Amino acid sequence: MNDETMKCAIPGVDEILIGGGEAGNEIPIWMAKKGVSLDELPLSPQQRTWIEAVGFKGTAKQVTLLPGTDGRIAGVVFGLGDGAAGEPSGPSELLLGQLAQTLPAGTYRLASDTTDPTLAAIAWGLGSYRFNRYKTRANGPTPSASLRLPEGADRDLAVNTIEAVRLGRDLINTPASDLGPAEIEAAARDLASRHGAEIDVIVGDELLAQNFPMIHAVGRASPRAPRLIDITWGREGARKVTLVGKGITFDTGGLDVKPASAMLLMKKDMGGAATALTLAHMIMGQKLDVRLRVLIPTAENSISGDAFRPGDVLTSRAGTTVEIGNTDAEGRLVLADAIALADEEAPQGLYVFATLTGAARVALGPDLPAMFTDDDAFAAEMAATSSGIGDPVWRLPLWRGYDGKLDSPVADMNNVWEAPFAGSITAALFLKRFAAKAERFAHFDLFGWRPTANALGPRGGDPQTARAVCAVLAKELCR
Repeated sequence: MNDETMKCAIPGVDEILIGGGEAGNEIPIWMAKKGVSLDELPLSPQQRTWIEAVGFKGTAKQVTLLPGTDGRIAGVVFGLGDGAAGEPSGPSELLLGQLAQTLPAGTYRLASDTTDPTLAAIAWGLGSYRFNRYKTRANGPTPSASLRLPEGADRDLAVNTIEAVRLGRDLINTPASDLGPAEIEAAARDLASRHGAEIDVIVGDELLAQNFPMIHAVGRASPRAPRLIDITWGREGARKVTLVGKGITFDTGGLDVKPASAMLLMKKDMGGAATALTLAHMIMGQKLDVRLRVLIPTAENSISGDAFRPGDVLTSRAGTTVEIGNTDAEGRLVLADAIALADEEAPQGLYVFATLTGAARVALGPDLPAMFTDDDAFAAEMAATSSGIGDPVWRLPLWRGYDGKLDSPVADMNNVWEAPFAGSITAALFLKRFAAKAERFAHFDLFGWRPTANALGPRGGDPQTARAVCAVLAKELCR
């Protein structure tokens, strides 16, 4: 393992999160709730007059720059609101990401106390993210506001989290022209090398030879060979934690082709793989004491004479047969082979991440991923933890009454329920059929995309639930 490689920073993190130490000439930021008395802030009479003149009320994300006698910025007053309906949910520290996006160039420090300085630093780092890979000229000013690490913040944890989320966002935001299965493999190899993990990759027809027939079937119509990526890290004998991420790098829908409007965001159909890699980076970077395994089945669901068809019957790695009711329900097919492999070693925790169903979005919208698990204690911990760090999830039921809806007259099961009901639940039940031995099974149906900018980042890809799952795993390991 190369220690220098381990310590290297993802470009941009050191520039926006300055190390701790004694405050110097940084510009102070005072945070104020709605209706705060200005007398509570350590401001000069002239500054209070200025704040009143510009109409600062302390509403959420309201920013007022305070001029100094030399014409420079002497300070910033930032509104936190009062938690009323319609304002951003979660701790007030999360709002600080907005400042990283909007403040002029300079180095700033928090002059107000914060209950969670590490979360404040993470919010700043997440809010500063921009995806400029394809910009040939600047589209507005490049964010260059830096924050001195708040007193008491865990810099290593903050930097690791910011790096990991940036990795996931970059992967999701990259168009399919530059991100196919081979590029997902390259990103996985880079991550494995950085953390001294082992990696094995099965490519193309070798998938058939090693009994991953459904991954092969989904990807065989594309000239970009499908593959299964397998990363292992951590000491033997530690708690087995396995992550499985759907890596469909572009989804045409196959022969059940999607309409054009539904293909516009299909570069993000590998969002589950990006989330698994994001979470893996957090786990390895924080050196959690687990035996980590990351399985990413990755393929492009294309259309050609070799494409799998509606009505075909595929045999899974588990030996069960699957009738294809819809070729646009391909993600659960590749996941099933990977889950079956994961289940063979009966991990203590099996976590599946996928941009799987539109039904989950209809039910919960883009900001709230669906979580499916039979582990009530884990579900409760996820609900409490995720809302406290701005990475929310909402539990939906693994309703066994719908399990029979996946029965097929010609095979062991169908990959869809023909009725337009409970699509996210039946998809989760399909996956659960391949996880018989894992002590804990949890499936996260993600959107993987932020449709509008908010304090934690711009419009674009987002590896939802990775921060929340890592936080819960870290808590469990400390008990």
